[in-house]
Amino acid sequence: MAQHDYDIANASFPTVRSDINSVLSAINSSNSGSSRPSSATTGTIWLDTTSASSPTLKYYDGAGDISLATLDHSANTVNWLDSSVVADLVNDTSPQLGGNLDTNSHNILIDDAHFIGDENGLEQIIFQTTASAVNELEVTNAATGNPPILGASGETNVDLHIKPKGSGEVVIGTGSASATLTTSGTHDLVLDTNSGTNSGNITITDGANGNIDITTNGTGAIKFNDLAYIPQQAITSSSNAVAWDAQAKPNAYHLTTENTTFSAPSNAVEGAFICLELNFDGSHTIGWNTVFEFAASTEPTETATNGKTDMHVFRYNGAVWQEVGRTMNLSES
Repeated sequence: MAQHDYDIANASFPTVRSDINSVLSAINSSNSGSSRPSSATTGTIWLDTTSASSPTLKYYDGAGDISLATLDHSANTVNWLDSSVVADLVNDTSPQLGGNLDTNSHNILIDDAHFIGDENGLEQIIFQTTASAVNELEVTNAATGNPPILGASGETNVDLHIKPKGSGEVVIGTGSASATLTTSGTHDLVLDTNSGTNSGNITITDGANGNIDITTNGTGAIKFNDLAYIPQQAITSSSNAVAWDAQAKPNAYHLTTENTTFSAPSNAVEGAFICLELNFDGSHTIGWNTVFEFAASTEPTETATNGKTDMHVFRYNGAVWQEVGRTMNLSES
C-alpha cells in the first residue's frame, strides 16, 4: 500500500529511480491509504484502507470523495454502494440482496410455471401464465383493525376462482376456532353451484330480521339424510298469561305454575307451524286467545291433572292459528 505526490523532481539517477518506483507502487496499490492522497485531483481514484479487511474504493471529484464500493477480502466480493450501478445478475448464480428490492415503478417478470421459493429453495408460489390474460389477482394490505384483501382485478365483473387439486377441498379458518364466512358490507350471502346455472341456492339475507331461504331448482327437493328437528324451548306464564314468540320458539313446552291463558303468538308467518307440549304441575286451567281456532270453534277441555301432558299443533293461515292436531292425557316422562 502506498501513496505519492506524483511529482518526479530533478535529482541523481538513483534518487529519480527510487521516486519512480514509489509512483509505480502508489499506482499498483490504487493509491491505498487511510486518508485521501495529498496529490489527489479531480478524477483520482483511491483505496481507503481504514478497514483493512473491507477497504472502500473512492473517487475524488475535486471537492469531496464519493464511495464507490467496499471490497470484502474474506468473501472476495465487491459490494457496490451506488444504487445506479448495474450488477451482472446473469453470471451471478447466487445473487443476494443487501437491502430492500425497490422496483422503482417497474415490474418483476416471471416465466410460465416458475416460482418464488422459500429459504430452502422449495416452491412457495408457482405462477402459471395465459397468453391473452387481462384479469389478475390484486393483493392489498390493511391498517390496524382491517383485513388484507385478496381480490380479482381486470375487467368490470371478474370472478375469483379458488381451485383445489384433484379431490382436495377448500378449507377456511385457523383450526383453533370456529370459521365464519361472511359478506363485505350490507349484502346477502348466496350459495349456489355452476355460477347459478340450473342451480338451487341458499340465501342468507342481510338485515335486522333477515330470512334464510333454501330454494331448489325445477322439481328438486330439499332432502335430509339424517334427523332434522327444531329444538324444544320453554315458555312461561306471568300474571296468568303466556307470551309465545312463534319465530323464536316454534316447538315449545309449558310447565304450568298457575291458571293461565295463551296470548296471540308474536311474529306469525302465513304457513308456519307451531307445536306446544303442556305439562301440568297441578290442576291448572288453560285458556286460549281467540286467534287460536279449534275444531267446531270450541276450545278443548285440557286434562288439567298433575303429572299429565297435552299436545297441540297449529298452522297459521294468515289470520288465525288453526289447530291441526291434538293428543290429550299423556303421562309425563
